[in-house]
Amino acid sequence: MTLPFFPLVLVGWAFVAGLMLGLWLVQRVRGDAGIVDAGWAGSLGFLALFYAALTGPEAPRRWLVAGLAAVWAFRLALYLLRDRLIGKPEDGRYQALRRHWGERAQVRFLLFFQGQALAASAFSVPFLIALRSPAPGFSAAHAAGVLVWLVAVAGESVADAQLARFRADPAHRGRTCRAGLWGWSRHPNYFFEWLHWWSYVLLAAGSPWWWVNLLAPALMLHFLFNVTGIPHTEARALETRGDDYREYQRTVSVFVPWPPRRPRSA
Repeated sequence: MTLPFFPLVLVGWAFVAGLMLGLWLVQRVRGDAGIVDAGWAGSLGFLALFYAALTGPEAPRRWLVAGLAAVWAFRLALYLLRDRLIGKPEDGRYQALRRHWGERAQVRFLLFFQGQALAASAFSVPFLIALRSPAPGFSAAHAAGVLVWLVAVAGESVADAQLARFRADPAHRGRTCRAGLWGWSRHPNYFFEWLHWWSYVLLAAGSPWWWVNLLAPALMLHFLFNVTGIPHTEARALETRGDDYREYQRTVSVFVPWPPRRPRSA
């Protein structure tokens, strides 16, 4: 069975909207809106597999694209559940929103969760374009896409593991992680997540709509720098770590991993 492009996206959005409604109800009970992040990531993995299942005939590259997207998405969802949700207080970003919105917080969170459903549907389009590419065989561009995916997911996984190990040591409380990739970028996890979206540009090679996939890394860069990513993370770090983080900002690249500058002399 094969559904046309837009009805398939619409059905996928309807499922994710229902999922986000359920997660919104969960956050009402738990008082923790951070579950939306894991839901967003996990829904992208589901959409990739859903699109592949309703796109025929059988093609190995179709399931390769869906599998890559699903592995990235489910890894990220599990990491967020383990690192930021289970047994942890609500993320500072959502605590601030809860205070700012006051009595209307639940209505605003409902709209926010549904906005994330729309965002997941939009960011799933590159998967669909790549796995429905009519290009025959497996080209050098497709191989390059797999290589970019491997580098990005490995980099994001290593960065997450390095930060988790650093935070697990009570002696590091109030200090800034400079271990491994975090000594070269203040946000290596964000950088590799952004890099990951370029893999679907390459995996869509041969499709007349490949250029649409350029919107995903462009939008992700905008969100990371101007909406919910770096500004909120850095503001929170300055509140909790003060001068230590200011020195970190001065010496370490904000995004692209790069050798650090020398610290100021004492």
